[in-house]
Amino acid sequence: MRATMIHGTRDIRVEDRPDPELLLPGDAVVRVAAACVCGSDLWPYRGVREITEAKPIGHEFVGVVEEVGDEVTAVKVGDFVVAPWAISCGECPPCRDGVQVACEHRAAWGATDENGLPVDGGQGERVRVPMANGTLVPVPGVTDPDEDLTKSLLTLSDVMGTGHHAAVAAHVGPGRSVVVVGDGAVGLCAVLAAKRLGAEQIIAMSRHEDRAAIARKFGATHVVAERGKEAAEKVREILGGVLADSVLECVGTHESMDQALRCTRPGGSLGFVGVPAGGSELPIGTLFAKNISVGGGAASTRAYLPELLDDVLSGEINPGLVFDAVMPLEDAAEAYRAMDERRSIKVMLVPADAQR
Repeated sequence: MRATMIHGTRDIRVEDRPDPELLLPGDAVVRVAAACVCGSDLWPYRGVREITEAKPIGHEFVGVVEEVGDEVTAVKVGDFVVAPWAISCGECPPCRDGVQVACEHRAAWGATDENGLPVDGGQGERVRVPMANGTLVPVPGVTDPDEDLTKSLLTLSDVMGTGHHAAVAAHVGPGRSVVVVGDGAVGLCAVLAAKRLGAEQIIAMSRHEDRAAIARKFGATHVVAERGKEAAEKVREILGGVLADSVLECVGTHESMDQALRCTRPGGSLGFVGVPAGGSELPIGTLFAKNISVGGGAASTRAYLPELLDDVLSGEINPGLVFDAVMPLEDAAEAYRAMDERRSIKVMLVPADAQR
């Protein structure tokens, strides 16, 4: 099969890899219908996280179940499924508590499972899925979704659930004012999540008109291009002299965290989901002085999938709009370049045997 490998800084190649097989009774093999590049994939791509040897990459995909092990009961051959970005057993205490990212048996796409067996990356033609019962989510009534629905289902593997996690962590609800820091796919999905949860005023921070346009479609009432102190003053002006009740940090840098804290009112809430890229540590003195509550972290998108899936299938939300490019899997290197250079918000990759 063909799959994407990262060899080092800005070195992405699509190569032949062994076809996945069932190795354990809890495994499933999924034929990938669509995968994508995540903003967090850009950290190793840019060299922020060192790559010492070539490895499969990608942690977001949807597809069709082709084989299941003897212990798999949650999905069956022929099911169209969403694969969350974190592999989880579904049975240990953290999983039962809805914190699947802290699964006691967690495996990672493109790495190995707890038995030391290799796990495929999501950006490929086929994937062995360990712990399929706890990980995969079947899409009821859907066997061959069109491109638009495929895009929205694919966001549920990571970015829509992650944006939702930021909103939940920041206590977004009816009547609340919200600022979203970050206009990538997660930030845009956070805008949609805030709207879905009933926020009254939603301020998206963006300097890119294409991204700002999607933010407005998703429910942003205002877009702010300023940064730093000027941005906080603009938020204060929009909100009638006060800062935001809830702020969603969706980048993971020192600058984005500083921006988020500047925009949070005393006694407000901050939800952070940006993958830390160094320097984004929380300043305890600021939190103490402003009585800001903080929540968030890695999103257990598996926990949110059922409710978000219902809204996608009903047409209540259409998070797939964050995909502004679709490329063949063979063009994965160009997909990374396009996102790295901010020519694209998010790229969907389609394997050759899944192309219509």
